[in-house]
Amino acid sequence: GACVLLSFRCPVFHSPIVFFLASEMEGATAVTFEEITSASYRIRDGIYKTPCDRSHMSAITGMEIFFKKEFQQFTGSFKERGSRNTIKLLSKEQRELGVIAASAGNHALSLAYHGRDLNVPVTVIMPLTAPLMKVSLCRQYDANVIQHGRDFGEAKEYAMAMGREKGMVYVNGYDDVPILAGQGTMGLEIIEQVPDVDAVVIPVGGGGLLAGTALAVKTLKPHVTVISVESDKCPSWQAAMDAGEPVATPVGPTLADGLAVPTVGYNAFKTARHLVDRHIVISEDKIALAILRLIEMEKAVVEGAGATALAACLCGALDELKGKKVVIPLCGGNIDTTVLGRCLERGLAADGRLIKFVVRVDDRPNGVAELTRIIGGHGVSIKDIYHERAWVSREIFNVDIKCVCETRDGVHAETLRAALEKAYPDGVHWASTEH
Repeated sequence: GACVLLSFRCPVFHSPIVFFLASEMEGATAVTFEEITSASYRIRDGIYKTPCDRSHMSAITGMEIFFKKEFQQFTGSFKERGSRNTIKLLSKEQRELGVIAASAGNHALSLAYHGRDLNVPVTVIMPLTAPLMKVSLCRQYDANVIQHGRDFGEAKEYAMAMGREKGMVYVNGYDDVPILAGQGTMGLEIIEQVPDVDAVVIPVGGGGLLAGTALAVKTLKPHVTVISVESDKCPSWQAAMDAGEPVATPVGPTLADGLAVPTVGYNAFKTARHLVDRHIVISEDKIALAILRLIEMEKAVVEGAGATALAACLCGALDELKGKKVVIPLCGGNIDTTVLGRCLERGLAADGRLIKFVVRVDDRPNGVAELTRIIGGHGVSIKDIYHERAWVSREIFNVDIKCVCETRDGVHAETLRAALEKAYPDGVHWASTEH
């Protein structure tokens, strides 16, 4: 059927702002390459041209990997590009009234920082669940921070209502055309820094970075393969591709919280849908392992969303890229220390270096001693051990020993497993990291 739309002309960008009241794509605007090149010139005075260095992981993946290190931007993410471009396009009147946005993370930080730098008042509506560290940082950048709503959806509704009431421009962090143009400047830098690149693998949440970068890369180098990657906890881009338009997608808890956007942007989808050559959906344990590999091999602390594209390369999902030059944007580094600790443990488990198992042994002298001798004899370190007597369903003189151990790698873990299963037939239960 027909799409019902409400629209009015934006006083700032002189283009129609459209509220979609149905799921049709009519009214969406694709960003142009000219807008990206203009944005590159416009933001050059306040955006760091991040390095795009060859990775130590090239040897273990079989690809020649280059990391575009966007986590080195001042506020820790690529979002600064679109935020600065948007603010610089404001009219004098709108600069005085200021801008407003809803965000729990990187968009809020980048908008607050560049608003202060350009003397534009910024109001940020953050949900009550927003990390305290990011709330505090936004206030340090002199933003007016208001915490409202149980989730991003409620915060966005409140922000849009306040913007209409006070005449402030609402800045969508992943779908406004000036945002897409700003994010696309990363694509221009990639082609300049790695001119013979064969493929670019990009994380996707709302689609802003993917749309801008894919357009820039494909315009300059049409032969370059563009691959998008997202978490299986919120496969909103896959859902949009299947439906032919953005659709609401259930969101689960994810390490890649920056990608957890229930509905991808309409403008972003219209721009990128025909530019993406392949799409990958990746599991959480693969993302955790990518975070671990980045810390160990690149000495880089990267958040889950920023490590998602690398996860696809490490797990064997992109073996067709072996022997080719591949650029991966590490697009954000704002990860809470508590979440980082959990990511590292999950990464160690996914790598077979942190293992958990239960062994049923005799509850008599030397029963547990024999188990620890086998473990120690294989050079495995016991991290935690627990006796379970009350909830053992078989013989009264048996006890379940729950162990968490550290090993060198997956092969080392499997060697221990074989030894335990030989010593305790039918008495070993091995925990799996599979979901």
